Amino acid sequence: MDSAHGALAAIINEYASIARLPTSAGERRVAYALADRMRAVGCEAHVEAVPATSSYALPIGLLSAAAVAAGVVAGRAGGWTRHLAAAGAVLAAAAIGDDVAGGRRIFRRAVMPQRRAYNVVGRLGDATSERTVVVLAHHDAAPSGVVFDQRATRWLVGRFPGALQRIKTNPPLWWLVIAGPAVVAAGSATGSSRLRRIGMVMSLLNCGAMVDIGRRPSVPGANDNLSGVAAMVAVAEAIVRAPVSGVQVLFLSAGAEEALQEGIRGFARHHFPALIVGRTCFLNLESVGSERLVLLEGEGPIRMHDYEPTFKDLAAACAGELGIPLLRGLRSRNSTDSEVPRRHGFPVATIVSLDEHRLIPHYHLRTDLPEYVNLRCVADSARLAEAIIRRVAAT
Repeated sequence: MDSAHGALAAIINEYASIARLPTSAGERRVAYALADRMRAVGCEAHVEAVPATSSYALPIGLLSAAAVAAGVVAGRAGGWTRHLAAAGAVLAAAAIGDDVAGGRRIFRRAVMPQRRAYNVVGRLGDATSERTVVVLAHHDAAPSGVVFDQRATRWLVGRFPGALQRIKTNPPLWWLVIAGPAVVAAGSATGSSRLRRIGMVMSLLNCGAMVDIGRRPSVPGANDNLSGVAAMVAVAEAIVRAPVSGVQVLFLSAGAEEALQEGIRGFARHHFPALIVGRTCFLNLESVGSERLVLLEGEGPIRMHDYEPTFKDLAAACAGELGIPLLRGLRSRNSTDSEVPRRHGFPVATIVSLDEHRLIPHYHLRTDLPEYVNLRCVADSARLAEAIIRRVAAT
C-alpha cells in the first residue's frame, strides 16, 4: 500500500471503529476529530452544531401504524367516521411523502425531540472570490435492517446476470411505504374491505421495517461514507500543497445524513444565503469506495430530479482527461445530501461507486468494513474532485 492509500485507510479505520448514528455522541466525537485533522493539513475548519432529529424510522413507523389504525376504524364504522378514517390515512401518506422527499417535515418535528447534528465546515482557496465549490461528504453512519439484506438481489444477479445491467434506476422502494396508507385510504373511502386490508398489511409490514431499523446500532460505514470523508481530506491536502486562486473551496462533512439530510439542512439555513446561485456548485463524494466511480444524472426517492447538466459535463470531462473511468446514465432513488442544494438551484455533481453488478456492496450492513473499501477508487475520486475544482478556478 503506498503512502497516499495508507493515509486514506488510516482515516477510514479510525472512524469506522466509532458508532456514529445521527446526532449521537459518536457523530459528535468524529466531527471534532475530523475538524482537528482538517486543521492539521492546513485547512481552516470548525464544527457547527445544528438542530436535527435523529432518525426517519420513528416518524415513518408511527405514520404507518396510524394508517393501520385508520383501517381498523374504517372497518368497524360507517358513514362519516369511515370517511374521516380515510382522510387520516391520506394525511399519513402525505406526511410520509413530505418526510422522505425532504419537505417541511412537520410531523417529524412534532413527534421527535430536537437534538444536534455536527457539521464539519472547512475553507480554502480565494476567500474574495464569488465562485465557490462546496465539497460534500458525511461522517455519520446508518443503522442496518432486514430491508437492506442483499442476498435476494445477488441471487437474482447470479440467476439473470444481464438483468441489472439494463436497469438505469434502482426501484422506488419509498413508493411502497407511501402506498400502504394510500391503499388504506382508497379502501376506506370506497368501502372496499379487500383494498383496505391490503393497505393495512402493507402499512404493518412497513411499520415493522421501521421498528427494525430504529432499534439497530450503526454499521461501521466504511464505504458509506468514510470513503467520502477520506477523499475530502485528500482534496484539502492537495489544495494546501498547490493553492488555487479565483475560487473559494468549502468543505462540508455533514452530520445526520442518514436521518435523511438533517445536517446539510442546517448548513443550508446558515450558509446558503451567502452563496451565489450560478456561481456556486456542489460536488458530493458519496460512498466512493467500491469498484467503479459513477456520476449520477439525478436522484429522487419519490420524484426523480436530474441535476443541472453543465457541471455534470464538466466533471465528466475532467475524469476523461485524468483517464478515470466514470460511468454515466444512472439515477438513484436513494436520497443524498445533494438533493438539498439542488432544490435551492445550485448545480450539483454526485460521485458514487458501484461494484461489477451495479450494486453498492455492504450498503447499510454490518459488513461495511474498512477491509472492503477499494482505496484506489477513493483516491481516484479525490483526484477527480481536485481536478474539478481547478477547472472551475480556470473558467
